[in-house]
Amino acid sequence: MLTISQLAAYAGVTVRAVRHYHKVGLLPEPERDRSGYRIYDAAAVVRLIRIRTLADAGVPLARVQELLDAGPEEFASGTQEIDKDLRAEIRRLRDTRSRLARLAAGEHLALPQSVVGYLDRLRGLGVGERYIELERDAWIMIAAQVPHLIDSVIAKKHQELDDPDMVRLYSFFTGEPDWQAGDPRIIEVADILERLMIRAVEAGETGADGFDDQFVALMDSTMLESAPGAELVLAILKERGWSGWTRIERVPADRLNTHT
Repeated sequence: MLTISQLAAYAGVTVRAVRHYHKVGLLPEPERDRSGYRIYDAAAVVRLIRIRTLADAGVPLARVQELLDAGPEEFASGTQEIDKDLRAEIRRLRDTRSRLARLAAGEHLALPQSVVGYLDRLRGLGVGERYIELERDAWIMIAAQVPHLIDSVIAKKHQELDDPDMVRLYSFFTGEPDWQAGDPRIIEVADILERLMIRAVEAGETGADGFDDQFVALMDSTMLESAPGAELVLAILKERGWSGWTRIERVPADRLNTHT
């Protein structure tokens, strides 16, 4: 006959585990000696080893009992069902790890997957992280304002990236430029934007659908503070009859600044 310590040693578990298995009903309570100590026989050793083996294999304790008492067919069926559950749990954990990894990158927090894919495409074009962060923050605000429109808006943005002018525009945001007045890139960016604006107006797409004026102003101010040369570019576009960044508008002729 064995004491609880000896039983635990034979089965390769702790005394605490043996007591827990007693508590949950997996291991029947044995007889006790005259001093009140539990005494175990070989059958208890065998059952405890089977319990430990099933637990080590990942079988939930709630399912161990049915497998211990099952015949060969029921045992095979039960293990297959448990394996299916474990596979589903593994997939869930992998998805969780993937989400955590994406969160570590920062931009995936509060962003739909469609936006994440768009930002990844910008990276593929060589767009610098400074501008990626600006785009990310803008999309976080947009997603909060019009979540039901995000996927369709992003689909349109992907179409725009098929336009050589748009790709050229983004090529200016590959580093950390410090643009000053007179920089020839300012003029080229303004030229590209004007062509894009003309096409957008002709297609009836002036942007900022569903946004109020206050939100549009917030988006414009964010761009002006963060994008290289944005204020200089907008000044040139205004001279040419355009206004706005988030929402494109034609400036009436009587409001244009003219130079003589």
